[in-house]
Amino acid sequence: MTGVAAPAPASTPAPVPAAARPRRAGLPRAVGVTLAAVAVGIGAALAGLLLTGAAAPSLLFDPGPAVRWGLPVTTVVGDLAAALALGVLVLTAVALPVAPPPDGARHPVPRARADALLLATAGAGVWTVATLLKLVLDYAQVSGTRLDDPGFGSQLAAFARDTEPGRGLVVTAAASGLVTLGCAAASRLGTAGLLVLVGFVGLVPPALAGHAAGSSDHETAVTALGLHLLGATVWAGGLAGLLLLRPRLGDALPAVTRRYSALAGWAFALVALSGLVNTAIRVPRLSGLASDYGVLVALKAVALVALGTAGFVHRRRVLPRLEAGDPRDPGAGRAFARLAAGELVVMGAAFGLAAALGASAPPSGGRRTPVTLAESVTGYPLPPPPTAARWLTEWQPDLLWLLIAGLAAVAYLGGVRRLHARGDRWSPLRAVSWLVGLAVLVYVTSGPPAVYGRVLFSAHMVAHMTLSMLVPIFLVLGAPVTLALRALTSRRDGSRGPREWVVAAVESRYARVLAFPPTAAFLFAGSLVFFYYSPLFGIALRTHVGHELMHVHFLFAGYLFAWVLVGLDPGPHRVGPPLRLLTLIAAMTFHAFFGVALMSGGTVLQPDYFGGLGRTWGGALLADQRAGGGVAWGIGDLPSILMAVIIAVQWAMSDDREARRRDRAADRDGDAELVAYNAMLARLSDGDRSPDGDRSSDADRSPADGHWDAAGT
Repeated sequence: MTGVAAPAPASTPAPVPAAARPRRAGLPRAVGVTLAAVAVGIGAALAGLLLTGAAAPSLLFDPGPAVRWGLPVTTVVGDLAAALALGVLVLTAVALPVAPPPDGARHPVPRARADALLLATAGAGVWTVATLLKLVLDYAQVSGTRLDDPGFGSQLAAFARDTEPGRGLVVTAAASGLVTLGCAAASRLGTAGLLVLVGFVGLVPPALAGHAAGSSDHETAVTALGLHLLGATVWAGGLAGLLLLRPRLGDALPAVTRRYSALAGWAFALVALSGLVNTAIRVPRLSGLASDYGVLVALKAVALVALGTAGFVHRRRVLPRLEAGDPRDPGAGRAFARLAAGELVVMGAAFGLAAALGASAPPSGGRRTPVTLAESVTGYPLPPPPTAARWLTEWQPDLLWLLIAGLAAVAYLGGVRRLHARGDRWSPLRAVSWLVGLAVLVYVTSGPPAVYGRVLFSAHMVAHMTLSMLVPIFLVLGAPVTLALRALTSRRDGSRGPREWVVAAVESRYARVLAFPPTAAFLFAGSLVFFYYSPLFGIALRTHVGHELMHVHFLFAGYLFAWVLVGLDPGPHRVGPPLRLLTLIAAMTFHAFFGVALMSGGTVLQPDYFGGLGRTWGGALLADQRAGGGVAWGIGDLPSILMAVIIAVQWAMSDDREARRRDRAADRDGDAELVAYNAMLARLSDGDRSPDGDRSSDADRSPADGHWDAAGT
């Protein structure tokens, strides 16, 4: 052997973890899975129509096979495109990080957000085109007119302008078009959140159409269908977006998947609950499940159970493997992709079954012809004459507000529990106040005030005053924003979770404008005249959406006004107690004038509505309206006095807190402020003494000394 060292072996590169390898083929595979889900949805819709016979030619006015088969295909494509657009926007608003990734991580995260907005733009664009095509096919289907009819164009314009289904599709097309343009130009998370709300507006008209509008329990059916669409859209669209964006997320994939999983859990619960309510309304008898329509319902339920099971597997098995990031487990990402792809295909089938159900007639027991004038106008039978006992026992549950109140109670108590678990305290009085406010909210929206408020103006005014003046005081004193800021966890990756959205809302310039006392007072009191003496009151009485928006306005305006006056939560700069008292007096004065105007007025508001219910009890329309004016005047005094007392107590407590703060400061620095003040007085006293020890008066000072003389000059 020689002394020459042997050459060193060539260095072998360290194995690259599977999670860090580029996925060049990931995006094409995800696109293929998405297109497969669309194809499965179209196939499920067509198979469902063959089963129920809903696409059979009409004996009298048949629009042709292109319309009969093209309409369900367009519906499926439009629904899935809407889900992609809104689901990706929700994912962008609450799950995607926006900060640059740490050193060594792959793919800049802002690129993922840009890709998400491109996906949302594409989905919203397809949604817009599909909606416009659906408008054409819907008119052909309803009128039995073939697409090549010479007068088709002018008749289509009249359909879109003069009929409720046509106007609904126009609203959906407008909303989806705004989402398309907004996504193409969006560059901020706040814009994404706003576009989510605009897109949800586009889901309202489909909930108002179809079988929900003709069911015996119209409002519950419409609300259930709307919630069903909302949950399915966020669930399916978010999953599609997650699968398509997976190659861009890199090391952020586990965190984004965990956040989506939480959204999917809530969406699953919403879809399951609303689906049960819809089935109970449309198929009220178990025998109806044996019909062709019932078979489609059962298949959709099977798909829901399968999706719920897959979600459970995701959360319990796949997600922990993704979050562990173990290089020895390279199959975690592939397992996630395979399971997500299977879920997406099943979701496509569920959307297709939903389109077939919407085009098929439910069993005859799912509808009931109105038998009274009141039921034909309000959707509910005329209630019995009100008595003291019936003001406690007559109920018409409003699914939307029951769900809102239930979620608000669960979220609040969950926040309190989280504080207690880490050793923090929360005032029991605040929790009681919040729960009492929610209980009164349920009573107003689902109890006797809602029942009799549909047929009596005076009862409607009881509901209005309670919803806008009493409920907000209890809710505001519950300090929900403070609880949220203390209980929710902050995010460090630049994404916006619930806490970040709360902070953004409280600190926004819109909050500063709304929290300005004159603005809050106008929304609370000034909007009364605008609402009741305009067509808005009639719209709120006759339409379900208008009715719910009326409740939203009353509650929001009352909450904002109460927060400005007596709120405990942080927010924009709040004025002092004296100005708050003046704001309260001014608003209540205007409120009293409104009540007096109703009491002394000689014109009945909405006489066609209140006079067309067939009511034989409760007095004349004008007398009942004047009684409602007395309610507006009388009920408003009690909450006003309560808020004035709260302001006075808060004023006194603020003085006490300031005195205690000064005492603590004095204990810390030996009362340095008082010592300095006494020293200043002593210097002034020494300066006022004359050389012989006598004090000089102002009258003895001359102008040359720079002091006032006896004449005050």
